[in-house]
Amino acid sequence: MTMREVTNTKAILKIPKWNIANFKMNLSISNLFIYVSGLIILFIIACALFPKWIAPYSPTFMNTELILSAPSAAHWFGTDYFGRDVFSLVVYGSRDSLLIGTASVVVGGFIGGALGALAGYIGGFIDVIFMRLIEILMTIPGILLALAIAAVLGPSLFNIVLAVAAASIPGYARVMRGQMMSIKKRQYVDASRSIGTPKWRIFLWHILPNSWSPLLVMGTIGLGTSILIGSGLSFLGLGVIKEIPDWGALLSQGRGYLTVGWWISTFPGLAITLFVLSVNIIGDRLRDIFDPKTSRMR
Repeated sequence: MTMREVTNTKAILKIPKWNIANFKMNLSISNLFIYVSGLIILFIIACALFPKWIAPYSPTFMNTELILSAPSAAHWFGTDYFGRDVFSLVVYGSRDSLLIGTASVVVGGFIGGALGALAGYIGGFIDVIFMRLIEILMTIPGILLALAIAAVLGPSLFNIVLAVAAASIPGYARVMRGQMMSIKKRQYVDASRSIGTPKWRIFLWHILPNSWSPLLVMGTIGLGTSILIGSGLSFLGLGVIKEIPDWGALLSQGRGYLTVGWWISTFPGLAITLFVLSVNIIGDRLRDIFDPKTSRMR
């Protein structure tokens, strides 16, 4: 074997080591957080969609012999003051909590995005009036605005979704307006105008499809905020009044038993914390994907 063949053989043998090193580098802590967050989100979504398959007990089953029983092998999260299994309550309560968060993000994002898109594209007097109204609404904290709307409308699923969505509309509108004002000045939009393309076609086919990515990121992060606001309203008694409480109502029900049954409030609170944290991690990753400038700065 010649010296050149030996050199080539060593080069070939180094290739697997280099690939293994790259593979290990990809398995960084940030990627690990993303994978764990994705699994947590998928599990909670599965709990909301298929609670009967996951919950070991019915949420309305009361075992009077195990009232305020501590967490054990039979009851992972313990039992409440009625003898109900807390883990089953958390699983079934995820349905209303996720429904409130998802519906409010969709409604708020759609209305706020539409208003911001029209104001940013039309401009002029309409844009000035619109922005003054948005700035007035943004001076009010979202939780206070949602609290005021929910208090006026009363406790129900529709009203709490409307209240949380209304609190998020100004943020979506402001982001969408900024995107519109930036995109409508780009060269490909000017080129479309120069060849006589109608304004409505430019808006629908050239500007709108290129402006949705910030709303996707904001909606992902806003999902966690909406669940927090919805849980806060339920905690205050302005949420959904049902036989099966959501996470916020479970927190409220267990606050009077913290000294003898800490698990009643602790585990619903952990469910809210884990889901909101996981959504924020995924949203931060989406922001890096859709905004390369932010990714390069890190």
